[in-house]
Amino acid sequence: MTTSNNRGPAERPARVSTKTLQDGVRRTILPSGLRIITEAIPTTRSAALGVWVGVGSRDETPKLSGASHFLEHLLFKGTEKRTALDISAQIEAVGGETNAFTTKEYTCYYARVLDADLPLAVDVLCDAVANSVLNPADVETERGVILEEIAMHDDEPGDEVHDVFLEAIFGAGSALGRLISGTEATISPMTRNQIHRFYRTRYQPSEIVITAAGNLDHGKVVRLIRAALAGTPLDTPGSPAGARDASKKHRIKPPATVVRHRDTEQAHLVLGCEGLGRDDDRRFALGVLNNVLGGGMSSRLFQEIREKRGLAYSVYSYGSQYADAGVFAVYAGCAPGKAEEVLALIRAELAVVAAEGISAAELARGKGMAKGTYVLGLEDTGSRMSRLAKSELLYGDMMGVDDLLAKVDAVRLDEVNALAAELLSRPMSLAVVGPFDTGAFSSDR
Repeated sequence: MTTSNNRGPAERPARVSTKTLQDGVRRTILPSGLRIITEAIPTTRSAALGVWVGVGSRDETPKLSGASHFLEHLLFKGTEKRTALDISAQIEAVGGETNAFTTKEYTCYYARVLDADLPLAVDVLCDAVANSVLNPADVETERGVILEEIAMHDDEPGDEVHDVFLEAIFGAGSALGRLISGTEATISPMTRNQIHRFYRTRYQPSEIVITAAGNLDHGKVVRLIRAALAGTPLDTPGSPAGARDASKKHRIKPPATVVRHRDTEQAHLVLGCEGLGRDDDRRFALGVLNNVLGGGMSSRLFQEIREKRGLAYSVYSYGSQYADAGVFAVYAGCAPGKAEEVLALIRAELAVVAAEGISAAELARGKGMAKGTYVLGLEDTGSRMSRLAKSELLYGDMMGVDDLLAKVDAVRLDEVNALAAELLSRPMSLAVVGPFDTGAFSSDR
């Protein structure tokens, strides 16, 4: 296994540099700094391709909040040689699919096709990402679409509450607290020139990883990508502006309770605290702890709150890791009149685990869930393609499946219980969306 601790933009070699990272996995760095990673799976008849850009909502200025997501919409609207209809129709004509998504730390454009149609997918995706014209009329069209998307999100309180929670933890105006979509106040005045400047400044070859998995040949994929990008802005080295500084820990706000009034039939609660950053070696122990607490139907929270008492339809815990921060939280959706009781039960269960830890049987079950979830999640080419990109972009370490399973197996009971004692004793922030006054829950700390 070949690993690298240098995350972020790759060094620009004077010539093409190719290495074998694992059995079937190869990595090429082009002279521009753009990275290409493939996994050959000869037993499949499909291929998944992704163009991953190491730029997300946290890399925007407050004024440009939502620019990454706006750009994600626009890059499928047309290039110099393809209209928006061409982009979608050419992929759909061969039974494939293409889409994109934006996160706080990266943006992905992807396609899944039959293996024989991989050259088409490479040409279409590379053209869209490298050569988008950002037609002013399309900017206005997509502005309307995004504003509708923002309004629709506000109508989904079960989603909104997680954003409210991140605002409470990190601050509404901070890099990790801002909404990925932006707000009406930032999207409405954003100009085509601002978006274009963001596009050409931040979409640099050294920030891009192209991954593919399926029935493919690495050398052929590299040649296809080089041909598709020849003469484009992604064919020559650039100098990314405002590169993210992951060496400084993101600031965490003092614990707070934030209530967002909505006339809903259900109350949505997220209670949580500062978690672990992406580089923390205890992340495997956290995965086991999370499974025991709220990771499935056999978890403590699900059994106590739903199965035994029938107080909530949905209750679960989760952890989110970023380059310089992390959160750990519990979500529950329940009748408004049960919110106080559900919240008290969540706090009580967290306190018990913090004080007493988990059992050896729970440790074994938590490990089994972690390993099974990971392996079963790699059963299709799309998941394999995503694994390659996230390993490169986020960790700089192409950990093999066996190595990852070994990391989970190595988690000890005392490690999990020490983490539980520390993590679950931290001051908690609370986010609530539902039919409550903004001052509700203020005494619940």
